[in-house]
Amino acid sequence: MTVKQLALPEFLNACRRLGVPAVGLWREPVRSYGVEAAAGLVRDAGLTVTSLCRGGFVTAIDRADRARALDDNRAAVDEAAALGTDTLVLVCGGLPTGSRDLAGARERIADALGVLAPYAGERGVRLAIEPLHPMFAADRSVVSTLAQALELAERSPATQVGVVVDTYHIWWDDTAPDAVARAGESGRLCAVQLADWVTPLPRGVLNGRGQLGDGSIELRWWRERVDAAGFRGPIEVELFNEELWARDGVEVLTETADRFIRHVLPVPPSAPVSSALASSALASYGAVFSGPEPGSEPDPEPLEK
Repeated sequence: MTVKQLALPEFLNACRRLGVPAVGLWREPVRSYGVEAAAGLVRDAGLTVTSLCRGGFVTAIDRADRARALDDNRAAVDEAAALGTDTLVLVCGGLPTGSRDLAGARERIADALGVLAPYAGERGVRLAIEPLHPMFAADRSVVSTLAQALELAERSPATQVGVVVDTYHIWWDDTAPDAVARAGESGRLCAVQLADWVTPLPRGVLNGRGQLGDGSIELRWWRERVDAAGFRGPIEVELFNEELWARDGVEVLTETADRFIRHVLPVPPSAPVSSALASSALASYGAVFSGPEPGSEPDPEPLEK
């Protein structure tokens, strides 16, 4: 998503040249190439897939709509397994049209997890609940805090359901650091994603994620929190930003690698990023850049819409 202007082969080759060892993919470009073909592209580039985005949107009240959402999530689990990743990121869904019942929507998420978690576990995939900033509660996710995500996850085994730490969504929450520690202690910290918070937010707010280092979030501090919680996986960068998408994708990818090294890693180097520098620094810390998605904006509905 960070450089969705790049076609999947071009994106993978650029990551390989920069020394980025792994990528987070979205379902739309994977499906456009075919799951097996996309998996082959990743293997041929010498990379691995850290997560697939996204499943979820399971808050519907209508029985037929819920059945379609469950089927879509089972398909997403199968796609994740085929790509060789053990993490399917869930954006759980907002309020159904006409509803104001947040608690009821969260309970429907819990019910869906009860069905989907065993299915995912049998295929070696964990469902990773991503809390979204409260401004998205109505249309995208009624799960707004990491604590809420953990409460839902803890109803299932840790091998089946965990959580995502995304700085863009939780940086404002002073209970989030304790929740990060709790997720680490319980073995539920599945993924870490980075984006900065810049203002003013753009119209529609969705595509307002800032380039690393441009905003208000102390990214290195958050990296230290997940380190302390025992997280040893790759760290993803996921930016929805119209200005970045309008630029040359390889240039944006190179800039993002440089920003990751300068603002996230323990000791920022003084020199600009180079292929050799990125290869050593990024590979050693497992940095990942979330891959492209066709179109201008993720659809808040399941793919079958």
